Amino acid sequence: MKQPIVAFHQDEEQHWVARLACGHNQHVRHDPPWVNRPWVITPEGRAAMLGFELNCKKCDEEGAAGDGGVGP
Repeated sequence: MKQPIVAFHQDEEQHWVARLACGHNQHVRHDPPWVNRPWVITPEGRAAMLGFELNCKKCDEEGAAGDGGVGP
């Protein structure tokens, strides 16, 4: 499920993590040649990506559980 980025923070290993509107977090590493995200290494680059939608795997997993996490 696509969710917009609302903020960024660094984890304990100083990797950048995007906070999504749904409340979940997702790493956004720049690790060439496997992952090429040069925008993550500057404050301006991260600011430009606020609002950009990433696919939230946790939301997808919760939705696949059948009730979307909503229940009695």
